[in-house]
Amino acid sequence: MVAVGARCVCGRPLAVVTRPKLDDGTPFPTSCYLTSPEAVKAVSHIEAEGVMAQYGQMLAEDVQLKAAYERAHEMYLAFRHALAERLGDDETYIEGISAGGMPVRVKCLHALLAQTLVMGSGVNPIGDLTLDRISKEFDPRVCRCSLKPVTTQDDQPEYNEESEA
Repeated sequence: MVAVGARCVCGRPLAVVTRPKLDDGTPFPTSCYLTSPEAVKAVSHIEAEGVMAQYGQMLAEDVQLKAAYERAHEMYLAFRHALAERLGDDETYIEGISAGGMPVRVKCLHALLAQTLVMGSGVNPIGDLTLDRISKEFDPRVCRCSLKPVTTQDDQPEYNEESEA
């Protein structure tokens, strides 16, 4: 890990920035890595619902969305390249490879959401759509780190503060 790229309002990491090459020399193209357990869980829920296929279809049908997704890919590459140069890392082995299936498909919403959290909304349209879609379960502006989920009668999560007994 190089830095915390996005934090919860309480200060805990939501996403981190990682080196293009790990200390042991292993290539690691995922420069923006989602670390928040709440975010990981929320994204896993919508991935299980088949949202990636829906987003892939949207990319195939919407020229503007596809162009914005390609720009997100280029931004990811530029971000990692600048990081590699600053750290003295060699990234030629992953040149042109970003994350999450960019620029042609949707493969990992966790990586795409991490890019949105690290680089901001408006950079990755699929990351933005993902954040909107999971907003009831995860919102970076709402701290749920100290909240304990409980299930209601209709199986919808609610959050109550953990008691400090």
